[in-house]
Amino acid sequence: MCSTSSEPARLPEDPLPEDPLPEDPLPEDPLPEDQGPGSERPAAERPGCQGAWLGPGGITRLNGPAVAADPAALFERLRAEHGPVVPVLLEGDEPAWLVVGYHEVLQVTRNPRRFSRDGRLWTAWREGRVGPRSPLAPVLAWGPDCAHQDGAEHQRLRAAVNESLRRFDRRGLRRLVGRHADRLIDGFAGDGHAELLSRYARRLPMLTLTDVLGLPRDEGPALVEAGRLLLLGAQDAVASDRHIHGVLRATVEHKHAAPGHDLASWLIAHPADLTDDEVVHQLRLVLVAANESTTNLVVNTLRAVLARPPLRGSLFGGRITLPGAVEQVLWDEPPISVCPGGFATQDLELGGQRIHAGDVLLLGLAAANADPRIRSGPGAPMRGNRSHLAFAGGPHECPGGDIGRAIAVAAIDALLGRLPDVRLAVEPDELTWSASTWARHLDALPVAFTARRPAPRAPAPAPSVPAAPRAPEAAGPLRPPPAFHRRVARAGRAAFARLLGR
Repeated sequence: MCSTSSEPARLPEDPLPEDPLPEDPLPEDPLPEDQGPGSERPAAERPGCQGAWLGPGGITRLNGPAVAADPAALFERLRAEHGPVVPVLLEGDEPAWLVVGYHEVLQVTRNPRRFSRDGRLWTAWREGRVGPRSPLAPVLAWGPDCAHQDGAEHQRLRAAVNESLRRFDRRGLRRLVGRHADRLIDGFAGDGHAELLSRYARRLPMLTLTDVLGLPRDEGPALVEAGRLLLLGAQDAVASDRHIHGVLRATVEHKHAAPGHDLASWLIAHPADLTDDEVVHQLRLVLVAANESTTNLVVNTLRAVLARPPLRGSLFGGRITLPGAVEQVLWDEPPISVCPGGFATQDLELGGQRIHAGDVLLLGLAAANADPRIRSGPGAPMRGNRSHLAFAGGPHECPGGDIGRAIAVAAIDALLGRLPDVRLAVEPDELTWSASTWARHLDALPVAFTARRPAPRAPAPAPSVPAAPRAPEAAGPLRPPPAFHRRVARAGRAAFARLLGR
């Protein structure tokens, strides 16, 4: 069993395999009191509505084309029509409530006695309309992970996850991201162009998280694709979930015999005494949520920097830091736009709507961040304000938010430092999007830049001896830590002025 020491553990410094990474491991790709969320009169006759977006009763489908085309406009229309709590339809036209008000989201997240995370309370589940084979099951059905528990059991599992995640040394994590980033950038730096979603933003979190979770590196691409399909809610979501469980079960078995400096080993050894099934489910939760949200955060921030000259100018001019730019994107475009909020434990009223016991509530994180009651307007600067709901809130707030931020900042810093004149290869309005119930995804991010030679390689560090832990200064990175603003200054402010059309 691995040590339970509370000292932050450093990620292994073993050299990365020298075989080139595969170029394309991933595809490119108020109601009357006696009525429920799916029982309003048809809305197709209302101006601006499209029948393809609507289901029975004229209720908006959350997985319809309107979500991909312009989610902000859709959410604002729904807010204007219904208020802060909106009736919507999920896959299979299953009714749900979407909470789009900032204060109402906090009410749901902070009141687990009224809004339980136990999916066995869901009316659709109890009545058999949604079962284990439904594409909604992998996200909403009950499971032995901390996201689907309440009370003491939630606290036990959440403590194991939180305390294990806190053992990661943030500097070591940044070094790990930097090493993977350099290898990925080397693969296209000499071309003068690249598609950053498939060749960078999807692959870098995957490579990092396989190391962090203790997974076999060769399983990374298939796991990421399975997680993506799971969140898309497609018919193969259940099969994708089975694949993830199979890989994680084999990993847990291996870690019993050969523990390492990784999340799987630390969960096994944690004093909360998790069963193997519980360890598998906590790993699945972190893998699926962290990879998807970090990928979206990286690509959304890169797109914002490249498509918005004022933001790029502020960043390169030192008027805003890179972490500050990431926080602005977390306000404007949360990587997960909708997430499960819970199941009503009793009949109650929320935001002017009558909610019945067993109804499912979803948290509209993107919509709540744009609530006009707490924000002057869409895209309004929120510098220094981290009270956004990108990671939800309350006892079920995302436990990996800080790690996701760290990976995203390091990934973007590495790319802009290596390719300081990177620019969009198409007009911003030519970019296209896809969407599921839970998130909106950029389809591609094509860029151009001045071709450059790969970065020089530093010698790999000698293997550490377990019996003699290295002092912090001995665990140096393969290259100097990123120094974003200094590199930009050396590249010349005149070049950036030309890029901004000055």
